[in-house]
Amino acid sequence: MTGTRYVAPPRSVRPSGAAARWKWGDEPWLAAVAVAFTVAQLVLVRPTLGLGWDETVYISQVSGHAPAAFFSAPRARGVSLLVAPITSWSSSTTVLRVYLALLSGLGMYLALRAWRGLLPVRVLALAGALFASLWVTLFYGPQAMPNLWVALAALAAVACFLRAQADRTRSAPVWGLAASAALMALMRPTDALWVSLPLLVALVAVRRWRHGRLLLALAGGLAAGATEWVVEAYVSFGGLGQRLSEGSSIQGGLGWNYAVGDQLRSLGGRTLCRPCTGAMPHPAVTLWWFVLPVLAVFGLVVAVRARHAAPVALPGACAVSAAVPYLFMIGYAAPRFLLPVYALLSLPVAVALVHLVTVPRGRLRPLVVAAVAVGLLGHLAIQAVVLGHVVDRTAASHERWARIADGLHRNGVRAPCLITGDDATAPPVPIAFYAGCASANTGGHNQNTTAAALVRTARVEPVAVLTTAGGKPPSYARSWHPVHLAGRVDAYIAPGPRNGRGA
Repeated sequence: MTGTRYVAPPRSVRPSGAAARWKWGDEPWLAAVAVAFTVAQLVLVRPTLGLGWDETVYISQVSGHAPAAFFSAPRARGVSLLVAPITSWSSSTTVLRVYLALLSGLGMYLALRAWRGLLPVRVLALAGALFASLWVTLFYGPQAMPNLWVALAALAAVACFLRAQADRTRSAPVWGLAASAALMALMRPTDALWVSLPLLVALVAVRRWRHGRLLLALAGGLAAGATEWVVEAYVSFGGLGQRLSEGSSIQGGLGWNYAVGDQLRSLGGRTLCRPCTGAMPHPAVTLWWFVLPVLAVFGLVVAVRARHAAPVALPGACAVSAAVPYLFMIGYAAPRFLLPVYALLSLPVAVALVHLVTVPRGRLRPLVVAAVAVGLLGHLAIQAVVLGHVVDRTAASHERWARIADGLHRNGVRAPCLITGDDATAPPVPIAFYAGCASANTGGHNQNTTAAALVRTARVEPVAVLTTAGGKPPSYARSWHPVHLAGRVDAYIAPGPRNGRGA
C-alpha cells in the first residue's frame, strides 16, 4: 500500500506483489477453492433438499407456484431478486439449489480475488477454504437466504476499500466498493450498516484515509441498496421508524441481550435457536469458536509487527462490528447470523496459520506443521458430521411439510386456497407454499388477517386450519370438517367451496 514501509515481513503477510504484479498462475488456487465449495454443496447438502420456512417467504414473492407470503418488517427483497431468474419460470427445487450453489461458488471466487495483491495467494486460498468448510457456510450456500451474500459482499467491500486507498487514481476499486455495499444493503440493510461502520469511521476519522470519492461510493452504495427497503417502509409499514420498531419487536426487542451462549448452543446444528435452551454441544463441536478469536488476534499481531496491518486489522474491525448486534443485542440465535463475521475473520486466521507453519525452523517446524494439520483435519471432520445431522434433520422436517400438503390436496384443498394455523404445530407459511396456497395468520409476528376475513374467504375458496392432532380448532372453525393429515397434525377444512379433484 502507498506510504507503507516493509521491514522484512513474514511470508504470511507479505503480498505476492503489487496488484499489477498479480500472476495468472495464482488464479487456479482461488478458483479451486470456489469449485470445491460448489461441489461440496452439491454433494453434502443435496440439491433435492426441500425449501425452508424463510426460503418459501422469499421465493413466494417472485414465484408463480403460490401466492406471496406475508413479508415482515425485518426482511429485505434482495434474496427474492437473486432467485427470480429461476423461480419466475421453474418450481424445481433441484434447479434452484444447483443455481445457488454455482452462484455462491462464483461469489466466493470474486470475493477472494478482490484481495489480490493485498495478501499472499496462500493466505487467500486458506482463508476461503476455512470459511467454505464451516457447516453453516456449506448449508446456506445453496439456500435462498441472505446471510452468505452479506458475508461475501463484506469481504469484497473491505478489499475494494483497501485497494482504493492504495491507488487513488483507479476507479475500479471505488465502483467495486459501491457495488459491494449495495449488495449488502439489498440483502440485509441493518447488517450492511454494522459491517460498514468501521469503514465509515476510518474515512472520517483517519486523516490519511480520508477519501471523498470513496466515502461517496460507500454511502451511495448503502443508500442504493437500501432504497427499496426504505420506500417499502413508508408504503407498507407507516414509515421508516415504524418498520424499525416492528422489526425490533419481531426479533424480541433489540437492546442489551447477552446471546453468546445462544450462539454456542446453535453451533451443534440448530438452525434457529429460539428459545435457546438445553445443553451445550460437545466441547469438540464448539472448540473452533474459542480458537477463532485467538488466532485472529495472533494474525493481527503478526501483521502489525510486519508493518502491514491494514489488510488484517480492517476486516477484523468489520467482523467485530458485525458481531455486536447478534452477540449482545438480540435474545436468540441462528448460526447464519454470524456468517459475515466468520468470512471477515478468516483472513487474520489464515495469516496466523500460515505464519505458524512457515516461520519455525529446524526440528520444530515439522512438529508445528503436523499439529496444525491434525487440528484442521479434526475441525473438518467435526464440521462434516454436524452438517450431515443438520441436513438429515432438515430434510425430515421438509418432507413432513410435503406430506401435510399432499394430505390437504387429497381432501380437496387446492389452489386457489388459503391455509392458516399455529406456527408451533405446523407452520402455515411453508406448508401453504408446498400446497400452492396462500398463507395467513391471525396472530404472532406474521399476523396479516382476522378470523372474520378467514370466514369470508371460506365462502369462495378452500380454507384449512392446521392444529395439533386432537387439539381444539379456533372458535370460527369448530363446525368445519376435521381430517387427520400426517404425524401429529390435523386440519379443519371449511365446508364452503372445495376443489374435489383428487379428493
